[in-house]
Amino acid sequence: MYQTENKIVSLEIALNQIQFWKQNKEAIVFTNGCFDILHLGHVDYLQKAANLGTKLILGLNTDASVSRLKPGRPLCDQVSRSRVIASLAFVDLVVFFDEQTPLDLIVALKPDILVKGDDYTVETIVGSKEVIANGGVVKTIPLVNGYSTTNVVNKILAGK
Repeated sequence: MYQTENKIVSLEIALNQIQFWKQNKEAIVFTNGCFDILHLGHVDYLQKAANLGTKLILGLNTDASVSRLKPGRPLCDQVSRSRVIASLAFVDLVVFFDEQTPLDLIVALKPDILVKGDDYTVETIVGSKEVIANGGVVKTIPLVNGYSTTNVVNKILAGK
């Protein structure tokens, strides 16, 4: 039986799970984002991120964090966003963060692989220096052109 709620965990539970995974030689991948309206671009990106290791942890912005970054958002609340993301088979854990960036979460989790879309460079990815200093790697993934939450919202508003 599927239990997506079991994948949505506190930092403390995530740290315990990571410790177990690392003892079993799992490669921990971390990425983060708002994931306000899940679309093909998100799914493609997350699947490619998951394929870089054996376990994918997603840092999800809280509603307050999203609002600070993107006025007027989120469109979907954090409970909805986390449940939708956790329903993806290749996402192993979802952990909320309330800060402007996931730096504190990255420092705590110490992933083996830090991933963002190729709209970033390795040098501009938050946490890249810390992950590299811990012996990890930082990678970018090509994004699917034309897919973004903003594009979805604009199509809806335009009645298309």
